Amino acid sequence: MSGYLGLILILILAAIPVLIALPTEAWWVIVFEIIPAFMASGMTVVNPNESCVLTLFGAYKGTVKTNGFFFVNPFYLKKKISLRARNLNSEPLKVNDKIGNPIMIGIVLVWRVEETYKAAFEVDDYVKFVQIQSEAAIRKLAGHYPYDNFDDAQAEMTLRSGGEEVNHVLEKELTERLMIAGIEVMEARIAYLAYASEIAHAMLQRQQATAVVAARFKIVEGAVSMVEMALDHLSKKQIIELDEEHKASMVSNLMVVLCAEKAATPIVNAGTLNP
Repeated sequence: MSGYLGLILILILAAIPVLIALPTEAWWVIVFEIIPAFMASGMTVVNPNESCVLTLFGAYKGTVKTNGFFFVNPFYLKKKISLRARNLNSEPLKVNDKIGNPIMIGIVLVWRVEETYKAAFEVDDYVKFVQIQSEAAIRKLAGHYPYDNFDDAQAEMTLRSGGEEVNHVLEKELTERLMIAGIEVMEARIAYLAYASEIAHAMLQRQQATAVVAARFKIVEGAVSMVEMALDHLSKKQIIELDEEHKASMVSNLMVVLCAEKAATPIVNAGTLNP
């Protein structure tokens, strides 16, 4: 019932013994003040986005989710549970990805209590339950996908490139795990992802080597096209007739000039091209 009506009732019950005792000087009547004092323990305040779980001698009697001032059975045990959204920013965990590489991964989880009965009675500590199950979900997620596709080129989705798809899988896994505690997963996403320190340097070198090979491939591909174009133009315009030996020499020189990391130093031949 309304806490204000309960307060009025308590004040009336507290005033009656006093009014009886004063004219008759029966001070023993004041002992009855214990009753309204005990009833005052039934007063409770429920703040916005907060709930109050009520039990009577071990039996669940309900949950007050409406904010305000209330009066309940004084024998009820009251347990406050917050319904506000909470953040869990997990510390990066060292786990193994799908292909066994040690990686560091951390998540950000936004959650709140949806079913107060489950949060209060299905688990011992629902806050700690969220933390432990989040770590378990992280380890399972990392074991299903590789960090990248360097070693697993056939991987359709990786932790680094999966983006929203990986986050969706993480949310689904956490929802299933936290359902037992009445927890609603509002959002979950990977906040930190890196190789573990013992292999980070080697992986960086591998990435650099891959980039260098890709760049060299483009350079060689372009150089071959330019040499082919040069020989084709020389032949079509009949500027000079080259036999196979001189063509090979020209191709070699052009490839060296085009593929070299530094600018080539020209050498002027003042003699004849023939040996």
